[in-house]
Amino acid sequence: MGKPPQNTVPPAPPARPDDAHKGIFGTVIVVGGCETMIGAPALCAAAALRTGAGLVKIATWPGVLPYAITIEPGATGIELEDDATANVDRIDAADAKGSAVLAVGPGIGQSDRARMLVGALLQSDRPTVLDADGLNLLAAMDQSAINTDRPLVLTPHPGEFERLAAAVAVALPINAKPENDNGRIDAAARLADAYHCVVLLKGARTVVADQSRVYVNETGNPSMATAGSGDVLTGAVAALMAQGMTAFDAAALGAEAR
Repeated sequence: MGKPPQNTVPPAPPARPDDAHKGIFGTVIVVGGCETMIGAPALCAAAALRTGAGLVKIATWPGVLPYAITIEPGATGIELEDDATANVDRIDAADAKGSAVLAVGPGIGQSDRARMLVGALLQSDRPTVLDADGLNLLAAMDQSAINTDRPLVLTPHPGEFERLAAAVAVALPINAKPENDNGRIDAAARLADAYHCVVLLKGARTVVADQSRVYVNETGNPSMATAGSGDVLTGAVAALMAQGMTAFDAAALGAEAR
């Protein structure tokens, strides 16, 4: 594949009119959490609210939900069950207009119920940001079952990137362990091509790529190398998409702002 054009200038943030109300800034539904990772969906929801989403809902299991919305009281809750189809119906019922952006994966784990839910959501038409164990579950799935005809952002760290690259290595060889900036740019662009999506490859000089463009983030510092920062990034990107930004621009600005 040819080398896509590279940019280091972040896009402008969404406008915030003086007469605005929460109904015009979109909805984010965070799907994640499990009994041993309660804070992750709450951090994601908090970031989405602070990045300007009008409404944020946390969809998680009954043993997690009360604690998650206590950590982030600005969010409301959607209680999930073990049946994936019923859970998709509950998410649809909580967003009757079908316009919400999904932030899937923070703290969700790799249980059977998580695998079935992530698989069902990846077949939907909803714009989605996929992170954490959502990415690990994706890497283990039949890629033909994924709906790529909707905005999709994958936000892997290097280990998750390696697993995603291995899953599509036969169709499109990807350097799963790039060691320099040029290698990271090429690898992210190839993964974006393979999954027909936007890839946000985290790390020093985070790379955002789709099938035709690359953005390289030149900010950040080692203090961000800590648990929870990825959950915050996912919430920020989803919130920017909910406010009308394209998936690529939202990923680029989210990487800049987190």
